[in-house]
Amino acid sequence: RVLGMDIDPKTIDYALSHGMVDEAGTDARLLLEDCDFVILALYPTKIKGWLEQFQSYIRPGTLLLEISGVKSKLTGPIHEILREDLELLSIHPMCGRESRGIEFGDAKIFDQANFIIIPVEGNSIDAVVFTSVFAKELGCKNVSVLQVEEHDRMIGFLSQLTHVLAVCLMNTHENSHLVEYTGDSFRDLTRIAKINEDMWSELFLLNKDILLDEIDQFITSIENFKSVLINED
Repeated sequence: RVLGMDIDPKTIDYALSHGMVDEAGTDARLLLEDCDFVILALYPTKIKGWLEQFQSYIRPGTLLLEISGVKSKLTGPIHEILREDLELLSIHPMCGRESRGIEFGDAKIFDQANFIIIPVEGNSIDAVVFTSVFAKELGCKNVSVLQVEEHDRMIGFLSQLTHVLAVCLMNTHENSHLVEYTGDSFRDLTRIAKINEDMWSELFLLNKDILLDEIDQFITSIENFKSVLINED
């Protein structure tokens, strides 16, 4: 039985009319006490404030899963204010779309996807096992466990750097007519340039040091490519 919570009434209506949830509402206080576990699909900087406002309505022993894209600067402050009778486990399903909004939601994105669990000190084995089973039930293929620092370094390269490159490609030339000539390679490289700029600004800044290092390494690599091309090597 799936319960949905969102501050936008239109999102609630869409979820109910499309059978995504069994019950939903804009007031989380009325639904949280019925939940066995809760998935927090919030912008990273909103998680702590949401918990401060609503965790008193959550049943003791409830497992909370947060799916933010970076962890290092979030997990510490969140766990500091978390009730002792609740458990919060960080996860990161490696799937998604460049479009925002519930109308773009599609359960198929989990099919054969990678799923990462990022436990910290205090997380239980039971929570990790439960979440692993949950990931498999969603359709995910590989479930991995990483430390917080390992996750953020990996995300800095595989996800954040690639989004930076896609945006830069789209900003390199005036592109209003490119659609008339574009092939698969350019389309694949730039699909994710249509980012949720509000969320990705948070993610970039929260992982700033690692992302800057990854950008520097890419610049070194492309400068090397430029050099060998100049020398026709």
